[in-house]
Amino acid sequence: MVGGDSREVTLEQCCRDGHSRGTEGEDCSSLPLMSDSVTCMIVREQCCLSVMEDNMCSSGINTAKIQGQCEALLTGTCETKTTKMCCECCLVGKALQERGLPCDPDLSVSYQCGLVSRACCVDGLQENQTESTGTNELPNKDATPEIEDNSVGSDQCNGACAHQCVGNNTCSCLKGYKLKPDAKNCDDINECLLGVSNCRTGQRCINTEGSYRCQREVSCGTGYELTDANDCEDINECETEIHNCGPEFECQNTQGSFRCLPKVKCPAGFIQDALGNCIDINECVSQSSPCHRGHLCINTVGSYTCQRNSVNCGRGYHLNPEGTRCTDIDECKNPDKVCEGHGCVNLVGSYRCECEAGYIFNSIRRTCEDVNECRHYPGRLCAHKCENTLGSYKCSCTTGFRLAADGRNCDDLNECAENPCSQECANVYGSYQCYCRRGYQLSDVDGMTCEDIDECALPTGGHICSYRCHNTPGSFHCSCPVSGYTLAPNGRSCQDVDECVTSTHTCSVDQSCFNIQGGFRCLFFDCPSNYRKVGETRCERLLCNESVECVASPLRITHYYLTFPTNIPVFTNIFRMGPSQTLLGDDLQIAITAGNQDGFFRTDRSPTGGVLSVAKLLTRAQDFELSVELRLRRFDSLSTYLAKVHVFVTKDEPAVPYNPLLE
Repeated sequence: MVGGDSREVTLEQCCRDGHSRGTEGEDCSSLPLMSDSVTCMIVREQCCLSVMEDNMCSSGINTAKIQGQCEALLTGTCETKTTKMCCECCLVGKALQERGLPCDPDLSVSYQCGLVSRACCVDGLQENQTESTGTNELPNKDATPEIEDNSVGSDQCNGACAHQCVGNNTCSCLKGYKLKPDAKNCDDINECLLGVSNCRTGQRCINTEGSYRCQREVSCGTGYELTDANDCEDINECETEIHNCGPEFECQNTQGSFRCLPKVKCPAGFIQDALGNCIDINECVSQSSPCHRGHLCINTVGSYTCQRNSVNCGRGYHLNPEGTRCTDIDECKNPDKVCEGHGCVNLVGSYRCECEAGYIFNSIRRTCEDVNECRHYPGRLCAHKCENTLGSYKCSCTTGFRLAADGRNCDDLNECAENPCSQECANVYGSYQCYCRRGYQLSDVDGMTCEDIDECALPTGGHICSYRCHNTPGSFHCSCPVSGYTLAPNGRSCQDVDECVTSTHTCSVDQSCFNIQGGFRCLFFDCPSNYRKVGETRCERLLCNESVECVASPLRITHYYLTFPTNIPVFTNIFRMGPSQTLLGDDLQIAITAGNQDGFFRTDRSPTGGVLSVAKLLTRAQDFELSVELRLRRFDSLSTYLAKVHVFVTKDEPAVPYNPLLE
């Protein structure tokens, strides 16, 4: 356990929480955090999975007991594989019991399969014993007998059973329930899932607590209603007065509907309309020749009359001046010019027009009509579009083409010759395409103008440059902070300038330069009295005069220089300290003796010494000088080592948000 609150959470609490979430059906692999402890997370997930595996295994066992087969169970997922495994292993146990074989056979099956097989075998023996005592009916399909009076059993089970007690600390469930793996509580049996319901075709099974019900899937439709017996029965709209027949009609019920019959009957010569009104019948139209030849039929209300015809000449004839016979009319001499500029030929009782080219004579209308060449010869006159004209036609081309010299075909038009694009243009057959150079994009408005791509404003623009992005026409460039950084060769990242290597620092001759992120530090140290300087960072103690203070002082004082950015994770190890060689029986102690007033750092023991780690989040740049003391007791001799750890915390230069107004 790590962290503050997580130390108070026990593994038993973690397991109980996993059990509870597994019972509620949550996903065991993505439980919300309860503690920072990895062990607690493992215990919760495993306890959650155990509940789900028990439920899946119980479902498989019940399927084997109820259906006696496992073919209906698919194995597409790990969950269904567990259910089918328990179902099949239960069938093995039932087979052992039926053959009179021991329930603990020497079979090389898995541990869980062996437990399921033995449980089903033992349950089978108990069923046989129950049958031998005269109990022939087992309402519960999970082999738990239904007992009406369990007052004695409840006393024998001390009230531990959720439903019923059958004695000897054995619990059972009511009909429609199955016993849980804890052998005390009961779960509802989903008869719909197990396929043991008696719902008919067209009905849907709906599970209920301890039972189920059947519901019709398809509605009865208009004019029918669903009865309590789940059947469709005709609705008598006439009796229930839900018809829409008017006062002039009477309602007559039919299967699924009704009819409206008129109350009033119409006399001869009349017919009744949809509204029940009587309307006159036109016998001259409805009957075939009601009058004799040479007579004219005249309709009357409710009947008709016949009248003898007078002399009447047909079309193309007119009565002679004597009024005795019909003579031909010469339509070509008509001043109205019936052929309208075309040639006219008179015929007996009629006439014919001799039409010019591009026209055709309509014998019914007796006129010359224009021939639509585009419709009569589609695709054979013009390459693209054909437009009909009076007596002829003309061809035209679609956009991007021009009419050829023959007046029928179309030639491609090179639109790029007129420079329609702002940058690059490519002529294509019947059109053209504008292109832009790198760093530009085609405008969505006109499809011809090239607009600069603001790479810095793109969704990924914040990742183009590590510090600051500057947009330029057709491109962009990156920049770094003014001091302490330089642009990397890739042109996007900022790398720290090592002032100590480039000799751009301001340290004196007796100081040493130490590079940090975005700057440098000038370092200098002296050894205290009774110490001599060894190398650039170490002081070793001189011979002691057997004084207590000298012997208690560190054998060695070493200076270390560390640098890292802000906001590094808490508990990150930044420094290790220990003897060059450890022996059995060594007693090591490590502690921060100075420089940790705000508690930003902590020390911990390790098998080979100790480690210095971050205890609190460092959110701002600051420097620390920590004194880390290591005490080594070996063979009743105490040795002290002191490390002067100089920590320089630098602040990361965050990327500057892009603002086009600053460009």
